[in-house]
Formats: sequence, C-alpha cells, structure tokens
Amino acid sequence: MVTMSCANCSDPLEISYHQETLNKSKIPMPFKSNDSTVSIGEGRTPIVSLSTIGKYLGRNHVFGTLEYLNPTGSFKDRGTAVMLNVAAEFGTREIVEDSSGNAGASVAAYASKHSMKAHIFVPDSAPAAKLQQIIAYGAEVHPIGGHRQNTTTAAIKFCKDQNIVYTSHNLSPYFLEGTKTYAYEIVARNKQIPDHIVFPVGNGSLLIGAWIGFSELAKFGSLKKIPKLHCVQPQAVMPIVAKYRGETWDPGDAKHTIAGGISVTHPPRYKRILDIINESNGTAVAVNDPNILEWRTKLAHLEGIYAEPTSAAAFAGLEQLVHTETIKENETVLIPITGFGLKDAAL
Repeated sequence: MVTMSCANCSDPLEISYHQETLNKSKIPMPFKSNDSTVSIGEGRTPIVSLSTIGKYLGRNHVFGTLEYLNPTGSFKDRGTAVMLNVAAEFGTREIVEDSSGNAGASVAAYASKHSMKAHIFVPDSAPAAKLQQIIAYGAEVHPIGGHRQNTTTAAIKFCKDQNIVYTSHNLSPYFLEGTKTYAYEIVARNKQIPDHIVFPVGNGSLLIGAWIGFSELAKFGSLKKIPKLHCVQPQAVMPIVAKYRGETWDPGDAKHTIAGGISVTHPPRYKRILDIINESNGTAVAVNDPNILEWRTKLAHLEGIYAEPTSAAAFAGLEQLVHTETIKENETVLIPITGFGLKDAAL
C-alpha cells in the first residue's frame, strides 16, 4: 500500500513543482510524458448562462459548469484520469477505491481503459444506478454496511491484507492534479474571471483542485485575482461548516441526507479546505434537505438541467449567499453542476 499522508503531521500529501516547471508548462502534470496518457474525453465541459435562475435570485451574472457531461457523469473524471495515468506509469495492475458512487464509477471506467482490475468499496445504501454503472465497467463491487466511514475502513484493511494499491480519490495528491484543470479551463475560456465560485463539498477535491489551479496561474502572472471560493454542505453532515463557524460538530451527529455525494463525516483535508476558504475570502454554509430538493426541481424547471441532489445543494447555498448579500447584484458567480440526475434517480 502506498503512503499518501505526511509522516510528521499525518495530513494528506500534495504535489509541488519547481518554478521553472510552472513557467514552461501550460498545465503542469505529474507525468513522465504526456505522450502515453490515457483519456476518455474528460474536461472541457460547457459553461452556460443560468439567466432564469439569475433573475429569480435578483443576480445578473449566474453561470453553471456542466461537469455532469464528463464521461461517467461527474467531475470526478478529471481527477481519476490523472490519478490512474500515474498509477499506470508505475505498472499498477490492480487497485482499490472506496466511494459513495460517482468516484467509484469513475475509477472503474478508467481502470477498464487501463486494463486494470478495480475493487470498488461502496456503502450498501449507494444509489442503484451508480452501483449498476460500476458493475458495467467490470469492477468488483464490495458493499459495506453501516456508516460511510466503514467503507473506507474496509477498503484500507483489504489493501493491507491483499497488498493492493489504494487509489483513494480522497487522499491521492494526483487526483487533485486532475481537478485543478477546472481552474485552468475557466481562465482560458473567460475574459472575466468569476467573482465567486460555489462548490458542494464533501471531501472538497474540486474546491481544493480549483484553488491549486488558480494559485499556479497566479504564479505564472497570468491571473490577477482568485475568485472567492465558497463551501456548501448539508446540515445533516457539516463538519467543514461547523469548523468554519467555530462550532462543535461530532461525526456521531451525522444524519441521513439526500446529498449522498457530500455526506462525508471525516474529510481528510478539512484543514486545507478551511485555509482555502479563508485565504480566498470565501464562506461556508449549510443547507437542509427540503431546500436541496427544491433547488433540484428549480434547476430542471427553470434551466432544463437535471442534476443530482449533491449538485443542487450548491444552489441552495447560493440562495443563502445572495440573501446575506455575500454575493452582490452585479458580481459574477459560477456553480459547478457536479453530477447528473440520472445517477441518483430514486427520489
């Protein structure tokens, strides 16, 4: 099993590059060569105007990134593509991942592309559509009962017992190198960088990746400002929001939420997420399930977008940020719509 945490502080690792590498590369990547990398067409997702929702909220510049148009239906493909390309360079032939659904499907798909055997540990409560997708790619599914953390514990034990590489999207620094492409694409395709980006956050890989990407671009000198990055979590599972507010929150306080993709009680990079929120002058807010369901319906009725509840949570958070004037009338806001509604269609 590969170590993915610091020996001194136990925090998950991140990749860093020499300044000369940053100066020479369009998007610095941890590959030996870009010539042998494998892709299924991830990234380059459309950015669309959400003008009807903007009018509803009294805001003139609301946009969405259609991340659900990635190959397996979620933003996770950005991170998985890089993570498994690195694993392939090291000759890895068998891997283990634990996931509530989207990351598991993504890892299963890219593993099949690399001819790797994938073991995907999932909560036994994961949506049937996501489980069917994982199985369709040929992965071996290991359903685990109880709390979401039990799935991670079981996956780690299996890796140790079987001496198999743990390609955890939650811990792998290479996964973040894939999600940082989100920031690079925003800068490359927009004359005006958004003032705010509102993320649904569980483990926070898209928010952290975006910060890494924006920070690298700032080092290039090609970016003068970094957007304010905001975190949205369900009230049922809100460890980051509680820390941000200075409140006490215990994993034992977690309840069921329809936003299963961000139902994470032990985010391993929570300190990093809090630092990013503060450094970017962002905020962290919690939303309840009725609001999430309401916004899932609004997205479909007002904009023709069928998103999974996790994605709709970001819009419930956006509404809060508008009401508190955190996002002002003429400021530009971008929301990544992270997963497709058909992947969580049981509601």
